[in-house]
Amino acid sequence: MSPPNVVVGIKKVGLLAMAGICFALGCLGALLPGLPATPFLLLTSFLLLRSSPKLNARLRRSKMFGPILTDWEDLGGVRSNVKAKAILVVAISVGLTVYFGPAINWLRSLVVILATIGVVVIWRLPVARSPEKLPDGDSV
Repeated sequence: MSPPNVVVGIKKVGLLAMAGICFALGCLGALLPGLPATPFLLLTSFLLLRSSPKLNARLRRSKMFGPILTDWEDLGGVRSNVKAKAILVVAISVGLTVYFGPAINWLRSLVVILATIGVVVIWRLPVARSPEKLPDGDSV
């Protein structure tokens, strides 16, 4: 597969701005229950690949987000244990929020609904296939 063409000018600025927004949402998703981080990080990588391959390479080398992106791009999905941990964190966070949060029923319902949407998104992500041997004998 050949790399995509890198855009220039105003398109580049627009893609970089959208990548920045997606990255910010991905970072928030890593911290907040109900907001999935992985889809935003994948979109960030997609946008950076077309606007700034150097920034995309830097994102792939990051300790926090790099493994998720590498699994997605090289193995076609997210590892099962990553999905399970993400769903567990959402469930615990939402449970604690509902239990200790304010006794406002509509707010509790909103938190549960948004978390459910997040869990469905995580659940529906494809599972990374097993690493295959590369032609030169190295594994992915």
